[in-house]
Amino acid sequence: MQLGIHLPHAGEQARPELIRRRAIRAEELGLDDVWVSEHIIVPRATFPRSPLFYDPVLSLTWTAAVTKRVRLGTSVLVLPMRHPLPLAKELATLQNFSEGRLILGAGVGWLEPEFAALGVPFHERGRRTDEGIAMMRAVWTQDPVTFHSSYIPAEISEMTMSPPPVRPIPIWFGARSEAAFRRTVRIGDGWHGSQLTRIRLHQLSRVCAANARSRSLQSRCARTGTARTRANCASGWPLTRRSSST
Repeated sequence: MQLGIHLPHAGEQARPELIRRRAIRAEELGLDDVWVSEHIIVPRATFPRSPLFYDPVLSLTWTAAVTKRVRLGTSVLVLPMRHPLPLAKELATLQNFSEGRLILGAGVGWLEPEFAALGVPFHERGRRTDEGIAMMRAVWTQDPVTFHSSYIPAEISEMTMSPPPVRPIPIWFGARSEAAFRRTVRIGDGWHGSQLTRIRLHQLSRVCAANARSRSLQSRCARTGTARTRANCASGWPLTRRSSST
């Protein structure tokens, strides 16, 4: 069992000093990881909670500066809202500054007005996510790198992005849809689920078996203050769940 917390970087009480104190306390208590989430811009009249969100990458950089051991996760970063190249640079920098503690929890997003404000096609978000991840992995691992994109504006031919991450950045996919499950099995390093019933967990197991792959996937429950879960998802393996209340 591994435990983590969501840092207070969002909501009416969020402030830098509180983020710092909670991160330090999490490390002192022996917790395994700390997490942040994301919205860039939201419709003020209809957004269901406080619109205050500090930037997740900068919040984790702030956290990395005051901790030494806890892993640093995004829960989740909405990949298709961002261009992959500056994001790849930011994430590689954070991975190196934190000495390899980053977990990239990734999602495709759900708030259509936010995509509209950023000029990103909402109905292409799945394809842009897949292509964006492929682009980031390419610039992190290839030198020189050439990458041909179909959905994201980019011309990358015999170029370099340096420095690369000090170690590979694991990508865990969030969300609860069948498409998210398939994406996790196809290109993810882990699954970052939340608020799921046992029935949905068994559905994930079936998707894993149907898309059999000889890799083990880690699953984590992202609900603040709850126990995390681990699961193996590979060729024909059953999904196992271990959790307890805190």
